[in-house]
Parts: sequence; C-alpha cells; structure tokens
Amino acid sequence: MENVLPTSRVQLALNVADLEGAIAFYSAMFGVEPHKRRPGYANFVVDVPPVKLVLIEVPAGDRGEGPVGALNHLGVEVFDTSGVHDARTRLSDAGLATFDETDTTCCYALQDKVWVHDPHGTPWEVYVVKDENPADARPATASLPLLEASNPCCASHVE
Repeated sequence: MENVLPTSRVQLALNVADLEGAIAFYSAMFGVEPHKRRPGYANFVVDVPPVKLVLIEVPAGDRGEGPVGALNHLGVEVFDTSGVHDARTRLSDAGLATFDETDTTCCYALQDKVWVHDPHGTPWEVYVVKDENPADARPATASLPLLEASNPCCASHVE
C-alpha cells in the first residue's frame, strides 16, 4: 500500500488557564513538543492521531473547571488554499451560512479561512496557514463565545 500524505487534519482549540501545565500534559499525552509557542499560545502538530492541538491561555475565572469552558473552537486544517475554497463551496451549497476571512493574522500565522457554526452554535473553521511567522502576527482571541456567530476567532483582535 502506498503512503499518501493527508490533505487535512482536525484541529481542536482549547482554552487553558495554566499554559505551562497544559503544554507539559499534552507533550506527555501525544509524545511531541509544541510546534509553536508564543505568549499565551501553543500549538502541537500530532502525526498519530493526525490532529492540530491549539492551546489558548485564558484567565482561570473565565476558563472554569473540567470540560465546561474548555472548547474555544474546532477546525479542519487544509494544506492549500483550494481546500478552503472547496470547503466554502461545499458548505454554501449545503445551505449553511459561512463567514470568510482572507489574509487574516490569527494564532501567530497568516491564514485564509471559512467559518461555519453547527446547529448548537459551535464554531468550526476550515483554514490554511499561508505564512507561519508573518511580520504582523497576532494571537488568537481567547474568549470565543460559542453561540455568537459574529467575529469568530481573531479577526478583530488588536494588541
């Protein structure tokens, strides 16, 4: 059987109150060190299982305990801009409301993305990283309300 490189991977973006503790835990859990670390932010690129794990530091009072407050958003990382275009077309053709972000800086990377919300308001993004370290890099917005469709991730975050 031929090895075929994946064309996408699932992304889980979690709110964490203790970034260093979360990095230690997920490094042990997946057996890899963070791919990228910035103030209040880390991400892991995990081959097995194929996942992009994003940790966004939030104050403990905003994060809460246990699974409540853990989810920031979900996503699918694709590896070229045609993957974002294809997802946008598929989602729109299915009658789902989408929100586009082109050339946006978020999670310390330049990205194109399309957003959609599930029936309960959970935000999903399909995105491609176009530049891993852009000059005007910005962090993710840590307090993404799950039921608010406007301003999905980091489009308007200003330092």
